[in-house]
Amino acid sequence: MKRKKWLLAAEHSASMPVLTGRLGLDGLAARVLAARGFDTEEKAERFLHQTLEEIHDPFLLKDMDKAVAEIRRAIENGVKIAVYGDYDVDGVTSTCILIQQLRKMGADCTYYIPDRLGEGYGLNVAAIQSLYDDGCRLLITVDSGITAEEEAQFARKIGLRLIITDHHECKETVPEAAAVVNPRRPDSAYPFRELAGVGVAFKLICALERERPVQELMREYADVVAVGTIADVMPLTGENRVIVSYGLGCLRQTKNHGLRALMQKLGLDSKPVTSNSVSFVMAPRINAAGRLGGASIAARMFLTDDPVEATALAERLCELNHQRQEAENGIYEQIMHRIREKPELTRGRTMTLWGDDWHNGVIGIVSSRLSDRYGIPCVLISMSGDDGKGSGRSIKGFNLYAALEKNAALLEKYGGHELAVGLTVRRENLEALRDALEECAACGGEEEIVPCINVDCRVEPEELTIASVRSLSVMEPFGMGNPQPVFLMNEVRIEEITPISHDRHIKLHLSKNGRYFNAFVFGMGARSCRFVKGDLLDIVFSAEINTYRDNQTVQLVVKDVRWAEKEEAADGQALSVYRAFSENGEGGLDQAGAQMLCPTRDELVAVFRHIKANGENGVLCEPAATLYRKLRYESRACFHMNEGKLLVCLDVFRECGIFSYEQTGDDLVIRLLNYQGKADVNGSSVLKRLMSVLRG
Repeated sequence: MKRKKWLLAAEHSASMPVLTGRLGLDGLAARVLAARGFDTEEKAERFLHQTLEEIHDPFLLKDMDKAVAEIRRAIENGVKIAVYGDYDVDGVTSTCILIQQLRKMGADCTYYIPDRLGEGYGLNVAAIQSLYDDGCRLLITVDSGITAEEEAQFARKIGLRLIITDHHECKETVPEAAAVVNPRRPDSAYPFRELAGVGVAFKLICALERERPVQELMREYADVVAVGTIADVMPLTGENRVIVSYGLGCLRQTKNHGLRALMQKLGLDSKPVTSNSVSFVMAPRINAAGRLGGASIAARMFLTDDPVEATALAERLCELNHQRQEAENGIYEQIMHRIREKPELTRGRTMTLWGDDWHNGVIGIVSSRLSDRYGIPCVLISMSGDDGKGSGRSIKGFNLYAALEKNAALLEKYGGHELAVGLTVRRENLEALRDALEECAACGGEEEIVPCINVDCRVEPEELTIASVRSLSVMEPFGMGNPQPVFLMNEVRIEEITPISHDRHIKLHLSKNGRYFNAFVFGMGARSCRFVKGDLLDIVFSAEINTYRDNQTVQLVVKDVRWAEKEEAADGQALSVYRAFSENGEGGLDQAGAQMLCPTRDELVAVFRHIKANGENGVLCEPAATLYRKLRYESRACFHMNEGKLLVCLDVFRECGIFSYEQTGDDLVIRLLNYQGKADVNGSSVLKRLMSVLRG
């Protein structure tokens, strides 16, 4: 598991009087704003109070004038229009707002969302032919189409006019179409490149309704546009920040029956809706439909005018999300079992794995979980016969889309952006693709790509009051480009570890300076937790207000955790003494060092029993730093156990033929040997050498 780098922002103490005095900000919120560069009154005001004036003219987007003219001409001539979307939240919301607008304009229109499992992402020839046969003569893509050159040629060949609206990365050339609207076009002069697909669709609506004030259009569409933008993890800066801020304000009073029904089902109708509740509560339910091959259910929910139907569809989305979770967890556990058997799978700069009949709709989520856990780009590929469909997630610093583009000859199809991709590949190219991605990751030189966490400031427990944590909401909406504030606290002690959600996550009860907090570590179960009760930790985290039965407390959401600096220093010292003994024998030790390393008989017994009891199929895989702490916690005999002494115990057992072990990265892989009879550890040469130093 790759250690994440914590990047602690510089303090701006000189800015505090201005931000807390003139702007009236709480001290904690002021520290975060200053850490992010908003360290003057003017900068902070501009960030905190953005207006609709920052919504750009849609006609600054290249080809927007052509798209508007084409659509108006089609409506005037009674031409049937099809909106071609995508199966994720961004694609579904894009489809629905454009269909709603076209219907208001009197268009004869329909929509098509490809089946994720049967068709995959993007335009395909069979769907284009089907829409043409259904009478459609104008096709508008949303959130897709920017790399569909062959499909665009086919549409032109059969006489189907095509407008592409998309926000994904472009290739060197764009498809030939009546209009190609994408803020990422190389020849685009649009001031903001980071619109979501639904954002581009909204800009098209603004262009079609040029005479109407943008405020009216925001009231009409911003709630749905905000949901799609947040769900697609677009940077919440610039135009996106304005749209999402406005949209979140509209959600509580949304007129969209589907959104209202979903919020009621999830208990969000009675509380403020934040970007977090959209990201982690609403979006997974909407996404679940597309992941399991039923994106039309989500589209129908957004488009229905019937509250009863909306409720039924919202309930169906929740059922599908439960099925999605089961499929996701099944694949994740299968991969974790594979990693436990072959720990070297996680030791490269990238991870590319494949398996037969993995669910195509959920491998992207599993990729994300693995990438976050091991700190490396991850691509998972589901094989069906000789064909594979894959999904990949990356980390900052490694452009996964560019890596695929460089190795396009190995792929049948690919798309996406720097941090998330989709692809199709033949079985005979799997190993070559794996090696090629590894080579791309190594091209940066000796320095490894390391995941980083930006930390706004260091805090002490007394700073985390309910009032100060609540004050952070002035910086909402949080998301990509404006993340929830992240803090560092040193030397907190674990009082209790509790598994939750079937041991997918853990709750930690932490203490420091007489204050106590509940903290949640998502994606780390008790079984995979490296820490034990009593450990002293440094943590980086975000802080939230938890309300339970009218009682409010501050709770922490841990982003990363490691042993406190003085704990790691002690580990380093014990390892240094052990290495000196291993390399130089008795000559590398003084009596204090020998005392540190030499185990008692009771300690040897405790180590033996723990490994025997906890090994799976005769194998125990555990970081040495974790294993010795578990022993120290479990047994009074191991009160003075340290990492160096643990390794000496293992050396003794290896010498006696009881265990073998090897170190791979941070992990010890310990194997029980087929030993017969009773071992005489007193005859160990390792122990004799240590005892000779102790005796002087």
